[in-house]
Amino acid sequence: MAEDEEGAGMLTAQTTHRSFSFYLLPSFSLQAFSCAVEVLRLANEAIGRNVYSWQVISEDGQPIMSSCRLAVSADSALRNERERTQKSNATSAAVICGGSAIPRPDRQLDAWLRECRIRRIPLISIGGGTIVVARAGLADGRRCAVHWEQLPLFCEQFPGIESTQTAFEHDGDLHTCSGGDAPFDMFLHLVERDHGSAIVNRICEKAIAYRTRSAGERQRLPLHSRVKLNHKAVMKVIGLMEASLDEPMPVDDLVALSGISRRQIERLFDRELGRSPNRYYMELRLERAQLLLVSTNLPVVEVAVACGFISPSHFSKVYREAYGCAPHQTRLAARADGRVDLMDPALLGLNCTELSQHRLSMTA
Repeated sequence: MAEDEEGAGMLTAQTTHRSFSFYLLPSFSLQAFSCAVEVLRLANEAIGRNVYSWQVISEDGQPIMSSCRLAVSADSALRNERERTQKSNATSAAVICGGSAIPRPDRQLDAWLRECRIRRIPLISIGGGTIVVARAGLADGRRCAVHWEQLPLFCEQFPGIESTQTAFEHDGDLHTCSGGDAPFDMFLHLVERDHGSAIVNRICEKAIAYRTRSAGERQRLPLHSRVKLNHKAVMKVIGLMEASLDEPMPVDDLVALSGISRRQIERLFDRELGRSPNRYYMELRLERAQLLLVSTNLPVVEVAVACGFISPSHFSKVYREAYGCAPHQTRLAARADGRVDLMDPALLGLNCTELSQHRLSMTA
């Protein structure tokens, strides 16, 4: 594929050694970071020599606290890494590893990333790291994988970026990943470009990984699904719904694109999701609304419009029916409970675990 050839600029089998500089953002995901590093470590084991190396960078060279309150020591400060980047191309890729929190602006970090782009050093972003890359203006017109809980905010802030609810994406020299365990799959894909599928299979054997995802694969199970859906028509309809939350399509139009009848779709949704297509579509829009309420400063009326509600009164009515409170009450509760990072008034922080618990308690 032409795209893969372009995206392979970082990883061609001609070079024998790769060095990755991991910049860890405050409250980064330890799970995501370890998944990425373990692929590189296991690749060295499988190949029998150190073809990959990595170093950890922090703002000041001090240990960085992860979201689970475990600290990781740093090898260097960002200032030193910038000097190293300016002197040589020793780094094969710059990796920005975040978590669920919305990163605060950092001019020095933005400058380093732009210097990497000028020197044609590929960028890899994980979780909230994609927001950093986007804010630095380095993802415009690109396709980026964004965690589904950060997606509403990301779409509102960066309309010029093709954001997707996928596990990971490769677009030229920009590699983006939604977080969680998806970095394992993304880094496997990068290693495969270097050393082939046999090495990837050996890594998977060592890691007891029974399947790997490909670029562009779905990030999560559909809302309310108890088992993995395998019916292509249902998945297609759900994908169309997720892509048109701001301008909802008539269900009949969605069904027409699925290739099966309305009656069949109704039956499949009821069997696999326990609700009608209309109800499922509404729940997706309300979920997006809730995420926008707690992660942005958008007025409630703009949240309603962003989720396809023409009438604010109708939005408030259905939102209250679903969550047991008015939209503005959700925002107030999130701030009162500390779910909003008030230390940075320009960008609000979002703790996805707490938000999920909040959602479950409201719908119970």
